[in-house]
Amino acid sequence: MPGFLLSETLFQMPRMYRLFAALPVDPEIAPGLVALQKGLTGASWRPERNFHVTLRFFGALNHTQARDLDDLLGEITAPQIEIRLEGVGWFGRREPTAVWARVREDDALRALASQCERAARRMGLPPDRRPFTPHVTLAYLHDATLEDTRAWTEARQSYRSEPFWADSFHLYSSHMGNGPSRYIPEADYVLGG
Repeated sequence: MPGFLLSETLFQMPRMYRLFAALPVDPEIAPGLVALQKGLTGASWRPERNFHVTLRFFGALNHTQARDLDDLLGEITAPQIEIRLEGVGWFGRREPTAVWARVREDDALRALASQCERAARRMGLPPDRRPFTPHVTLAYLHDATLEDTRAWTEARQSYRSEPFWADSFHLYSSHMGNGPSRYIPEADYVLGG
């Protein structure tokens, strides 16, 4: 069953869409994440509206592929998931590219991400070669040093959020322009239903 469409734009125009599946972050958690966003030279801090936990990035898909993906994601069955954020980290071993808040490991979350990966493979998309690392991106980095990034993460390892329940996930479209990308929730898929 297709997802519940949240946007009137997806599936209406024959163009390419940059799509990904993700869990939205509870707005009550956002102030704690925003409080982390300071003190790192070279950081391009993400706006609160962009906070999410990526399950699978699908890349650029055309109109037909987007419809097929919606159908496949609509077939996913999974329970609601309790999400907790604990500590921070970075991507890019020697040249840091992003800093993020860590999502505590959870079997249900990993299983949901695996189902999104299976949907991608059923569409013929190449497998995601990166290991699933559940996180909320706080900033993309430009010329941030390894030493500064390490010091920033070490100073924030005690960060903990209150838990929140994810009762759905979204298919988002990503739109680049001046400033941070805009992420638009295009379809909603209920968890635990």
